[in-house]
Formats: sequence, structure tokens, C-alpha cells
Amino acid sequence: MTDLPATRTATAGRAAADRAAAGPTERTASAAQAQRAIVIVRALLLVLVAVRLLADGVRPAELLWLALLLAAAVIATVAPESHEVARLGRTAEVLITAFAASTLNLDAAALLVYLPVPIVAAALSEGRRMAGAYLIAAATLLTVGGAVEGRLDEREYLVAAGQGLLISGASAYLVTILQRVLLARRPAEETPQPYAEATRLLTQLRSVARQLPGATLDPGGLAEHLLEEVRAMVPSVRGAVLSGSGGGRLVVLAQAGVERLDWETALDTESAVADAWATQQPVVSGRSQARSVARGQSISSMAVPLIAGVRTVGLIVLESDTPGAFPPALVARVQSVTGAAALRLEAALLFDEVRSLATTEERQRLAREIHDGVAQELVMVGYGIDNAVAALPNAEAAEEELRVLRAEVTRVITELRLSLFELRSEVDRYGGLTAAISDYARTVGASAGLRVHLSLDESTARLPAAVEAELLRIAQEAITNARKHAGAENLWVTCAVDPPFAQVEISDDGSGIGENRPDGHYGLAIMAERAERIRGRLEITPRVPNGTTVAVVLGTAPRAR
Repeated sequence: MTDLPATRTATAGRAAADRAAAGPTERTASAAQAQRAIVIVRALLLVLVAVRLLADGVRPAELLWLALLLAAAVIATVAPESHEVARLGRTAEVLITAFAASTLNLDAAALLVYLPVPIVAAALSEGRRMAGAYLIAAATLLTVGGAVEGRLDEREYLVAAGQGLLISGASAYLVTILQRVLLARRPAEETPQPYAEATRLLTQLRSVARQLPGATLDPGGLAEHLLEEVRAMVPSVRGAVLSGSGGGRLVVLAQAGVERLDWETALDTESAVADAWATQQPVVSGRSQARSVARGQSISSMAVPLIAGVRTVGLIVLESDTPGAFPPALVARVQSVTGAAALRLEAALLFDEVRSLATTEERQRLAREIHDGVAQELVMVGYGIDNAVAALPNAEAAEEELRVLRAEVTRVITELRLSLFELRSEVDRYGGLTAAISDYARTVGASAGLRVHLSLDESTARLPAAVEAELLRIAQEAITNARKHAGAENLWVTCAVDPPFAQVEISDDGSGIGENRPDGHYGLAIMAERAERIRGRLEITPRVPNGTTVAVVLGTAPRAR
């Protein structure tokens, strides 16, 4: 808690900086609104000028100047505000208004009513300097024209000119001041900046994460805790917490009561699970949610949605072998604890997604840097060695050393390319885990001269995305170890996925894992950490007659039907 004031200060500073950087955008939006108002005022004042000039009768000279002023106003209105044509239109408006008021025997006050329009428009579009220039130009024309026509002795003319110039200057100045005040007082929420908002939210998330009980944002752990809490309140034989996967099917975050839940979790079927998800209301059913169940067996099931705000985060599903086991009172008791649990679970799922996106982005960044940097430089070194070998046809010793060096450079380049492929490999949303693992195994096998034997079995259901990503990384590490250290000729890849069960097994016929491994078992420690993160079991065993088998297992294998 001690770092919260500093965090707020830093966040406020970043938000202020982002607002300052976004200033031109906000000013542009504000100016656009003001220009729409100018169009309306321009039209109204044109009508007013025409009415005042033509009130005593229609004369050709007045019609000519009105037509010229209307043409200039149309140009200034239709053209884009920052374009030279619009500036020309505003300039013409100022000159026509001032020249007609000073040189013709017209009502100067009637014409100068229009003078503030182009000057205020210039202040909004180009700033106070341009408005000042227009004001000076109008004052000069009114003075020179009035002197030429001998109107400077007329009190009415001087009053009209003075009022027109004063109102125009004051209006331009007040409009620019008002524009600045409105921008300064505009709340940050009115124009949220993506990076400032993301920084604020992530900072809050970091602070909250530090204060959580056990400092955990693990969806699986939170789901298990919720399931234990609900089963302590409501008698049930089987239970699970499900969450969305984005593919029209829910995934199992936690389960209890059975080794494997054979439930139908697709959202396009007629089931209590699908109904509860769609309606956001608890659903009690007299039949099991399992895809295979014995006929005549009396079962009660209940699906309660986990709702955070207006979003369905997941479901908690319970089953009992007793008919009518879930009366409305028990359903209400379950609902009483799901609100806070839904918020915790949503935070954990969002945090997991953010962490996954950040990890993916970092892997892609590293891949780009290696590809554009070290890999290209090594290729150039290899070309240089080739040139040196070609230039030393008679120096046998030097030629042999260069050939050895060339082979080593080729090996390093191959390693880099495989590392780049590993960094860029991801579980495709539509392809699935087995497709990602098999693609990686084939590519590595072809590069290393390994015969790859694949055994793949994946159901239509999917594991959580974070679990699939960890299983892929474990498989990649095991395959890389077999290629680099085992000296194997064959690689066996077995992948079976039937959520919540999954098993990935990598075997080779190489030298096995000895005590003097050059990598110091560092890769094995990484695999163990990844398996523990997804509550899996990592098993490393010798393969008969030779080689090593690395397997990671989630849940319990489904029984043969």
C-alpha cells in the first residue's frame, strides 16, 4: 500500500502527457464543432445584411455587392478550413465588406454587421495572428476608403466602423480564450487515450494483485476454491467449474467427484449448460450433462452462471444421483457466493490473457531481432569464409580449418533458424494442440535428419489456451533436447487430448539422460516448472532398449467405452 500515492502520481503524469500529446486532435474536434456554428451564423448574418440593404428598395449596386459577398461566403464555407481556398474566401469576405462599407454610398452599419464572421472563423482555423491581420486589413480599408470618399467627417460612418472593428476583435479574442478554457477543463474520460487507459488499468491490476489472498491470479486455483466452497454448502456427487474458450465450447477449469467429467460442454446443444450460459439464469435439470449415461438412472443437475457485471464468465455445474436434490433454496445459496467469485475469476482470466499476449508479443519481438540481427550477420560470415576457401586453393591446412569453421557457422545458423521457428510457433485457435506439436516435430526432424513417428488423438473439445501453450512449450523443449543431446535417429511423438485429460509424450532412441549432460538439466527444470504451472505430472523415464521418454499428463485418462 505504501507505493499507491507514487503510483497515482506517475499514472496521472502519464495521462497528462498523453492528453498533451493528443492536444491537436482535441483542438481539431473542437474547431470542427465551432466551424459548424460559424456556418449557421454566416448564413443568418448574410440574410440580415440583405434585408437591411434592400429594405428601402432594390438597387443594382447593392445586388452586385451582395452577390460578391455571397460568393466569397460560399467559398469560405465549402472549402476545407485548412485549405488555401478557404483562406482566400475569408480574405475576400473581409475585403468586400470593408470596401463596400467605405467606398459606396451604402449603409455602413448594415454591411459591417457581417465583418466579425470571417475574422472569428480565421481565429478558430488559423489562430489569433491571422484574425489580427484580417482586422488590420479591414481597419486600413475603412480608413483609406473613407478618406477617399470624404466619409471620415461623417459621425455615423465613424461610429459604424468603430463598432464593427471592436466587435470583430473582441469576438475573435473571446472565442479563442473560450476554446482554450473548454479544452483545459475537458475531463480525461471524455477523450480516453488507449495507452494512458491501459497504463492506468495495468497499474491498478498490479496493485490489486499484490493485495490478493495468497497473491494469486490463477484461474485454476480460484475455480478449485470456488468448487470446494459450493460443494461444502450443497450436497453433490460431481461438480465442475467451466469457462468460455471462444470456440463455442466451454473448457473445464476445475472438477471434483470423478476422475473424468464426460459432460457435453458445447453451447449449441440442448443442455442445462448451454441454457444457463445463454439465459444467465440458473438451470436445474432432471438429467445428467454427461454424453454417455446409463438408462433409467435418476440424476439431478444444476448449472449456475458466474456473472461479472453483464458478462457471463463461466458456470459452476453440480450433479447428484438423488432426484430433486437442488431445490430453489439451495440454488439461491449457490448464487449468493457466485457474484464475488465471478469477479475474482474474471480478473484471473483477464490477467492470464494479458500475460499470454505479452509473452507472445515478446517471443515475436525476439524472433524479429534475432532474424534481422545475429542470423543475418552469421550468414555474411559464412559467405566470407566461402570466399576465403576459394582464394586459398593451395594452403591445405588453412583450407581445412576454414572448412571446419564454415561447418560450425552452418550449424549455428541452423540452430538459430530452429530457435526462430520455436519462438514463432503458437497453438492456432482452429488447428489445435496436436497440429502445433506435429508441425514443430516435422520441421525439427527434417532439419536434424530424424525419422518422426506421430500418434495424434484430439477430441473436438479444447483445453484452456494457457494450458495448450504450456503443453506446446514442454513438447518443444523435449524435442529440442532429443535433437541436440541424444544423438537419436528416431523420434516418437504421442499426443492425446480429451479435456480435461491430456497427455503429450516425446520419446527418442538416443543415448539417454546421463549425469554429464552439457545443458546441466536446465531444460528439464524448465519443463518441470511449466508442468507444475498447469497442475500436470512430468514423467521422465528411460526408454527400452535405449533412449528417453518425456511425458506430461493432465487429469486422468478416459476409460475405454
